[in-house]
Amino acid sequence: MNDMKTPPSNIEAERAVLGSIMLNAQSRDGDRILDICRSGGITPETFFDRNKIVYSTILEMGRDTKPIDALTLMEEMRVKGRMETVGGAGYLQSLVDQVQTTANAEYYLSIIRDKHLRRTMIEKATKVLEQCYDEGGNPNPQTVLGEAETAFLSIQAHGDRTMPWADAVTSSFSRIDKMFSSDGSTLEGLSTGLRHLDEKLQGLKDSEMIVIAARPSVGKTSLAMNIAESAALGEMLGMKSDARHPPTPDGGVRHPVLIFSLEMPVESLSKRMVAGRARINMWRLNRNLCTKNDKEELTGNLFQAVADLKSAPIYVDDAAGLDVMDLRARARRMKKAHGIELIVIDYLQLCQCKEFARQGRQIEVSQISQQIKAMAKELKIPVIVLSQLSRANEQRNDKEEKPKLSDLRDSGAIEQDADVVFLLRRPSRTSTSKDKDDHELAIIDVAKNRNGETGEVNVDFVREYTRFFDRPIPVKEGSQEEADSQYEHGQHVVQDAFS
Repeated sequence: MNDMKTPPSNIEAERAVLGSIMLNAQSRDGDRILDICRSGGITPETFFDRNKIVYSTILEMGRDTKPIDALTLMEEMRVKGRMETVGGAGYLQSLVDQVQTTANAEYYLSIIRDKHLRRTMIEKATKVLEQCYDEGGNPNPQTVLGEAETAFLSIQAHGDRTMPWADAVTSSFSRIDKMFSSDGSTLEGLSTGLRHLDEKLQGLKDSEMIVIAARPSVGKTSLAMNIAESAALGEMLGMKSDARHPPTPDGGVRHPVLIFSLEMPVESLSKRMVAGRARINMWRLNRNLCTKNDKEELTGNLFQAVADLKSAPIYVDDAAGLDVMDLRARARRMKKAHGIELIVIDYLQLCQCKEFARQGRQIEVSQISQQIKAMAKELKIPVIVLSQLSRANEQRNDKEEKPKLSDLRDSGAIEQDADVVFLLRRPSRTSTSKDKDDHELAIIDVAKNRNGETGEVNVDFVREYTRFFDRPIPVKEGSQEEADSQYEHGQHVVQDAFS
């Protein structure tokens, strides 16, 4: 059995790497070995004991463009008072003397990288063991589990977190060029299933936290589930006039979706989705008001809806009262197992953060919001999170009772952390609204969009089916000719600028 008290290391391989760096610096290749170390994520911590100090000094000399060999390294370490710490001039000279060729330097690097990885895992595991034994300091084992998963995943991602600037610019150019080359239908992110909303957002982008906020029973869960269904099946929701027909295909690309349903059990959620897709009036169905003719007419739709949704890559976790760290841990596992591309959390105020629960609800919600945003960045996928609004919009002297970002309930951190915020309202629920008689109108106010434009998008909400649809935009007479004229004028301006 290995002695667990002795950290894994290979001193000979470390000495060979350091000697190869100094030997290579004197050849025509210059700093090739040192460049390989930098690009490979080799840091002073990769080395063990005194070799860590030697490599750190070499890096400093490289940054100052100083020549690197045994003599210059000795002088640098004397000036910085490190010579005696590493064992004197004899030890530094022996690093070069033992290396006959630099051809095997990359192999030596792989050895010391593996040893460093083992030492790091031991360090993280030891910390987790201490937390497991310390029941008084960490009463919640789910928190310990979440922190353990985060720690080990960070080891795996080490060295890959920072994209070189040149690569980032090249990647951005590719995306921009793709948008220029498209016919206008290409999105940067996942489609919401609503064309007019997609036009404003350019899709749900990776690493974004998207908040859908509304008062109770306005339709925020329905909107989130419609978006999830559209992403999972690769379909658009279509117009209201298509309510009796299958949605319009949108390329058929399916994106696995994970839903954390903290409010509704999975059976109720699936029933709502099946009924909505089959265009069954849930209110009539629940009260046994559907006739035999209704059943015959809708049977085909029902079987088709069941077949479609059974094959959809949708995964539902309906555990109640999840701690946010446990939620992140479950999301990581599902991302690894099923390649999840979109997460929906219904809803934020039902999450918990037991570590900060005693510090007040505002601080607790703030921490939950920060953890959800961190999860979106860590998994590099969009995360939709539903949120309640306060009654502030109902208490203002506003006939339309339009909600504002400041109405997000419990914490202003939600507004700060979110990349996109939808404020959903239905004017028919407000007696003083000018649109109070339009019972299908729903307004999605994109109140915040960190990477795009804001503004309102009108959609149709068919309450009987709990479905949202695109609302046709009325075209005023002469508006198309005016738009064409502005476009042609814009083309001339661009041509003049480049001529």
